[in-house]
Amino acid sequence: MRLTTAQALVRFLSRQWSERDGVERRLIEGCLGIFGHGNVAGVGQALAEQGAGARSALPYCPARNEQAMVHTAVGYARAANRLSTFACTSSIGPGATNMVTGAALATINRIPVLLLPGDVFATRVSAPVLQQLEDPRSSDVTVNDTMRPVSRFFDRINRPEQLPSALLAAMRVLTDPAETGAVTLALPQDVQAEAYDWPEELFRDRVWHVPRPVPEPAALARAVRAIESARRPLIVAGGGVKYSEACEELRRFAEKHGIPVAETQAGKGAMPYDHPLAAGAVGHTGTAAANALAREADLVIGIGTRYTDFTTASRTLFGGARFLNINVAAFDAAKNAGETLVADAKEALFALDAAVGRTVGAPAWRADPEWSARAARLAGEWREEIGRATSGGELTQPVLLGVVNDALNDLPDGGVVVNAAGSMPGDLHRLWRPGDPDQYHVEYGYSCMGYEIAGGLGVKLARPEREVVVLVGDGSYLMMAQEIATAVQEGVKLVVVLVDNHGFASIGGLSESVGARRLGTAYRLRGSSGELDGGPLPVDLAANAASLGADVLTARDPDGLRAALAKALAARTTTVVYAEPVPGEGPPAQAWWDVPVAEVSRAPETRAARERYEERKRDQRPYL
Repeated sequence: MRLTTAQALVRFLSRQWSERDGVERRLIEGCLGIFGHGNVAGVGQALAEQGAGARSALPYCPARNEQAMVHTAVGYARAANRLSTFACTSSIGPGATNMVTGAALATINRIPVLLLPGDVFATRVSAPVLQQLEDPRSSDVTVNDTMRPVSRFFDRINRPEQLPSALLAAMRVLTDPAETGAVTLALPQDVQAEAYDWPEELFRDRVWHVPRPVPEPAALARAVRAIESARRPLIVAGGGVKYSEACEELRRFAEKHGIPVAETQAGKGAMPYDHPLAAGAVGHTGTAAANALAREADLVIGIGTRYTDFTTASRTLFGGARFLNINVAAFDAAKNAGETLVADAKEALFALDAAVGRTVGAPAWRADPEWSARAARLAGEWREEIGRATSGGELTQPVLLGVVNDALNDLPDGGVVVNAAGSMPGDLHRLWRPGDPDQYHVEYGYSCMGYEIAGGLGVKLARPEREVVVLVGDGSYLMMAQEIATAVQEGVKLVVVLVDNHGFASIGGLSESVGARRLGTAYRLRGSSGELDGGPLPVDLAANAASLGADVLTARDPDGLRAALAKALAARTTTVVYAEPVPGEGPPAQAWWDVPVAEVSRAPETRAARERYEERKRDQRPYL
């Protein structure tokens, strides 16, 4: 079959399927794209020829920003439990490099996305072309090489003959739960338009089976011994529990063996929030309950977590505990010098449940009853604290989150909350009461400002039956609000709660704590002294949202927010609810986070901060 390279690419992608547990779904649901001279005659022409409608073989959706469209693909793939994703195409030059941040976010969070940036001429007859980087050391370096360190697989298609092997390798990585992340195929613009006689076999439907690796018997035996020797075990549930769809298995295992469960950001919602053994969030943004248990535990059973510094409180949290790490990725399972069990979370929990307690003939091993009872008591106390923090007559940020939480939990399907950066992820991690595992969608692997609206669009595309509420601060909003226009264009309804803090509130507090005096963290005019100490910026964010096509409502107090949310959730079109919360702190951080402080300074507040920093550094463990 004679097609251009780009036409062959589009045809191939439209015929790829993923399968797990006997359920098949499209692997590449569609293509997000922004066109320029580097891809318009190739991928653009191929998409146009097959049609861009929802019924096309590979539906096309235009975007407003290349980074944002990768975030949309990530939001979709995460909501689809990594079993389906979008392709993203851009031109060469700035279009391609704009996708680097999105690629890093996808790879760090272990989320599959396919990136198709245009590239310079493979033949080099027109070099240097518009937007081409000229490297005097090598003629085969282009801006797309910036994708290499943030991609799980990278290839440049310099000849049509290279396409089939590159595509098969790309699909393998996208569907490998241990290796997945951003996959980049750089496409020189002349090669995209070049014709070639392709084998028919390339375009047949192909099903990629997503594996559930089972535990290796010797490793399973070691894991069982580690659990049975513990009296005060604590499970730390990460995103792998949710991606594996193992939440029910986790609950049963915890109940049967009396083991409390704490959750990372990616794992939040893995346990019902009101379960007696659900200790809630763990780490720097954790609950008093989970962190108290973490300090006292003699065994930490990490399931599907990669142990970021927020989870371990920069390695100050877990006292003298040993580690048992269950992960589909050997790289993550080997962390913290613990016992490793490389397996799918659901398969590992099945195997452990069948083996724990059987080695000594007992009906079932259980943790120390006093430990289980203490966990239940601490969890109950924390749920009471949530009620106090999220109620009140003033619209503080914790109260705002409580109102939104109640509104979603009152929906038949529970809705989905989406957030990414600033102080809200910490408050959400501590205070949110998820109605089910899919309700909580906070991107905190990269904590990328600007993810919220674009990611929410992806979530809604994956879960059109659920209401999606995006929580976004003004700092993130001003970085990337354009995908409101894309949502309006596609008829995809979002509810965006725009929280105006007049600057970077969370970094302002962090800046003050390290003696940096909140420099550059407030949206202020430059005053007469030349400092940034003038009046607030005259920016009307509500009017901006309306200009992008959204309906806009304003909320000034908790009752006003409840009314606005009710109207927005009942609407059929994208609606922005604008709110200016008053200052008000939720529960303080229950564990430390390592942010260096200047070792020498003339400022007394910086010297005091350095003293506190050095004191906390002494609590760090090497995990050896």
